[in-house]
Amino acid sequence: MLLVKAWWRRRALRDPGFTSEQWAAAVRVVSLLEDWPADALARLREHVVFFLRAKRFTAAGGGEITGELRLLVAIQACVPILHLDIDYYTGWREVIMYPDTFVTRHQEMDEAGVLHSWRQPSAGEAWSHGPLVLSQADVEESARYRDGYNVVIHEAAHKLDMLNGDANGFPPLHREMRIADWVRAWSEAYEIFCEQVDHDEATVLDPYGAENPAEFFAVISEAFFETPAVVYEHFPSLYPQLMNFYRYDPRRLV
Repeated sequence: MLLVKAWWRRRALRDPGFTSEQWAAAVRVVSLLEDWPADALARLREHVVFFLRAKRFTAAGGGEITGELRLLVAIQACVPILHLDIDYYTGWREVIMYPDTFVTRHQEMDEAGVLHSWRQPSAGEAWSHGPLVLSQADVEESARYRDGYNVVIHEAAHKLDMLNGDANGFPPLHREMRIADWVRAWSEAYEIFCEQVDHDEATVLDPYGAENPAEFFAVISEAFFETPAVVYEHFPSLYPQLMNFYRYDPRRLV
């Protein structure tokens, strides 16, 4: 199996599916890559090649899949796994692209056994063992602005969270990480953040992160890569845990 994987990766790198000019143009668009050194970009490029080889892109809602769009999605999706591996995105094969915000249907059973159903506009979704669903408009906006919001990283974080079951803010930790340290730092940060949102206080993260632990993990992961200095300042206990999980510090790149 290891030999097959190595052969597949060597073959993919020989034929990446995009030119050096297309790669350079896409990198210039993604603002969070502005100060990345050459070795980090080279590592990212390898992950992008593997991502594009492994994932199928499907247009929905009248959209169109271009080579530039595929690169923008893949680049942003591979930022969280820069020092992990493409195998962290195992178990799903499709990226569905809508041209803009799309509407999804949700259902939830309350404590009385009554089923509630509603429709909600969305910029992205990550389905367990299913596709990644994204809005092209939001993908492009996330690439252009380094403001703590990134729909691709947000949904990619959900995929990482789901590796050991349902998304719950507790991704599979590395062997050298202590569960107790993660739980302590995570619980403290989440509780403080939810209190700020409940009291309508200004927050440095998207208030949507207070919806549940899964959304908090996705929201703080966006900010961790987009505005790491802000996360370090406001969540000093949780920042090292995120750094240990993603295996690098975005403040220092590599």
